[in-house]
Amino acid sequence: MKLVFFGTPEFAVPSLKQLLTHPAFEVLAVVTQPDKRRGRGNQLIPSPIKAVAEGHALPVWQPKSVKKDAETLNQLQAYGADAFVVVAYGQILSQAILEMPRLGCINAHGSILPAYRGAAPIQWSLYRGEAETGITTMLMNAGMDTGPMLLKALTPIALLDNAHTLAERLSALSADLLVETLLKLGQQTVQPEPQDDTQATYAPLIQKSNYWLDWSRPAIALHNQIRGFFPNCLTGLRGDGLKVIASLPLDAEALASLPSEFAPLQKEWATVANTLKPKPVGAVVAVLKGWGPIVQTGTGYLLLREVQLAGKRLQSGWDFANGTRLAVDEILQTPIV
Repeated sequence: MKLVFFGTPEFAVPSLKQLLTHPAFEVLAVVTQPDKRRGRGNQLIPSPIKAVAEGHALPVWQPKSVKKDAETLNQLQAYGADAFVVVAYGQILSQAILEMPRLGCINAHGSILPAYRGAAPIQWSLYRGEAETGITTMLMNAGMDTGPMLLKALTPIALLDNAHTLAERLSALSADLLVETLLKLGQQTVQPEPQDDTQATYAPLIQKSNYWLDWSRPAIALHNQIRGFFPNCLTGLRGDGLKVIASLPLDAEALASLPSEFAPLQKEWATVANTLKPKPVGAVVAVLKGWGPIVQTGTGYLLLREVQLAGKRLQSGWDFANGTRLAVDEILQTPIV
């Protein structure tokens, strides 16, 4: 089966690598986003997918707009591919492109469609506290993740998952599911299933305001925000910005779900919990020895497990509290929109 692969970030790399090594497929070329300038030297950096493609001596196309670039469009038509495979490419394909390959354009999307259509399904599924997510392969159409579904693979979401760990797991699922999907399409043993639009939910682009922590919200909601928009959630301390990288809501249900290495935390928390008195939201109510500061939220308490002060390195909550001499009753501020 002759394929052209469309993709850009690290998330798409396992899928491309698996297709490159599978004897049933021949990857003819790769389409990816243009190189971007990054870092202190402002150097042009290729996408992770481009790096893999060049390592396999594949032709690489990087149009600013794949819908309008005549040279790319002509070459895509000339390849005569059986399918275009699309994983986190980052541009919308025109109807003309969708109609080029014999079997269509096959997309692997990071949610259980029709839930979380859109640009950031992994982040929003965490933010909304979902217990499960997955990968859906589909035949692309002109809509935003609205095409008929082919296959699904599911994975549970654990309390300590964040956008990075969940993306790693889903990218591996995507690689396996794409191979199965393409083989079944070639054998005509999979039947496309229309999506139920009445059940659709959306995962829009993340805005800077989504990173700001409002301490009047419940502890579990703040925890879901921190892990969903990892590693960018912000609060304020002593006039400076403070990123909260990892957290933990200190309630019975959350604590009961933790792995065994958190047993010392549960023991330490049990000695402190009954001594606490209500504080204003955002206030540090205690510093848990070996773990870090505990913050009063609108409902319950939140442990700050890892943080990063503006311009500083990442620290454990405990090292941060010691290094800054963080005091009980200090207030973490909600950034002003």
